[in-house]
Amino acid sequence: MRNGRLYPLVLAVFVTALIVSNIIAVKLVSIFGITLPAAVILFPVAYIVGDVLTEVYGYGRARQAIWIGFTCNLLAVMAIWIAGLLPAAPQWNAQIYPGPEEASLAYRAILGFTPRLLLASFAAYLAGEFLNAFVLAKLKLLTEGRYLWTRTIASTLVGQGVDSLVFISLAFGGILPLPILASTILAQWLFKSGYEALATPLTYTVVNALKRLEGLDVFDRETNFSPLHLT
Repeated sequence: MRNGRLYPLVLAVFVTALIVSNIIAVKLVSIFGITLPAAVILFPVAYIVGDVLTEVYGYGRARQAIWIGFTCNLLAVMAIWIAGLLPAAPQWNAQIYPGPEEASLAYRAILGFTPRLLLASFAAYLAGEFLNAFVLAKLKLLTEGRYLWTRTIASTLVGQGVDSLVFISLAFGGILPLPILASTILAQWLFKSGYEALATPLTYTVVNALKRLEGLDVFDRETNFSPLHLT
């Protein structure tokens, strides 16, 4: 199966959105009175691009992109972790801190990761992205390629729902009271799903342009949908 000339570009946007989202997620923001990680401004873009990949190139190429994104994100996390372990130079104070020790603490506070949060993030990403791609590909067959909006919204509701459920449960289960845990899961799910629903016109534009430029419109009639089937 052809990748398509523009597949590397779409893949680059997907991976960039994923990695940057994980970096900025440490900041909590208030949007319409709801406290959310700053990643909500960009992470849904990864799902939108995931929809584009599945719709244009098929589940197989979307699966490839998901694993590439996972590997690149793991590499970024390892690099940030190793950099945090390295001793700071005596002259490094990050300009606003009195010395290298304080600057190192600030670095770890912003870019550091706890094992629990990493596990939650990676598990939620894989579960959510693969379900998103699977649902969209199956609905494309069911609708015979019509009604793109039904596929993008339905797949997002499933993928983002599982992503929010897995991440919040693994990251904060036993820490937050159950009612707060449930409300946080619901808030993230609704916000991210609403975000992508509002982006539907943009998704249509990108999908239609790519199908025309690439000469591709893959239907996964004989696809092996196992996440581990990489050929």
